[in-house]
Amino acid sequence: MKISFFLKKQLSLKRTWLVFITILLLAVCSLSELTYQNTGSSQSSGTVGKGKLNNAHLLPYSGSNWRYFSPLSYYILDDAYCNSKVVHTLKGAFKRLETTLPKSTWRVMECGRQTGGKTLLHKTHQNGLSVDLMVPKKDEKGNQVRRYDWIGLWHYLLEFTDEGMLIFNASTDIDFEKLGSLILALDDAAKKNDLRIKMVILKIELKDDFYATSTGKEIKRRGIYLAKYLPDWTNRMHDDHIHVDFEVR
Repeated sequence: MKISFFLKKQLSLKRTWLVFITILLLAVCSLSELTYQNTGSSQSSGTVGKGKLNNAHLLPYSGSNWRYFSPLSYYILDDAYCNSKVVHTLKGAFKRLETTLPKSTWRVMECGRQTGGKTLLHKTHQNGLSVDLMVPKKDEKGNQVRRYDWIGLWHYLLEFTDEGMLIFNASTDIDFEKLGSLILALDDAAKKNDLRIKMVILKIELKDDFYATSTGKEIKRRGIYLAKYLPDWTNRMHDDHIHVDFEVR
């Protein structure tokens, strides 16, 4: 009995230390984001596939109607940095959406590293001018569905049919109208920050439903480019989020 009690006590102590060390490591890894200060303007060089970023700006973790999608990506993988113009563009777009779609919330997915270059999960995102954004979702009554937004990095693995229906929940669909509103807000905000949208990547098979909406038609009228041809793996990955490349005007 004494030996059993002693072993249990030792295991409990080890678990306590393990939790403490884990929290300490997370705090150390998060120190850069917790103390980072955005100053001046950023300089992007090279391309989204082979580039660098000087004087990056760190996107805030959240705003009044939006938030970053994963603390792991933000604090541990350090993937929430981008060009200062992109940060201002994102914040401006969400500010506008507070008025046009006041009951909607938005999720920013990954941006890039503090100095640019390769990231763990992306071949692009290298010069600070790229950002992934979660597609808005709705139920059969048109209400926004938010319960899948908290999956974090695993959100990249959600799968939708070619008509925009969530594979494991037929009552949840991509809200193409709101997705168009997001892109239009980004386009307007980009122009105010000397940027333009160079390209939007959305799964090719989803584009017909997207362009059928009023906002989709306005995007086509503006000439905002949605990728027409994609490698199969890249295409399949861009149903649960859009990828947006900006360029300096």
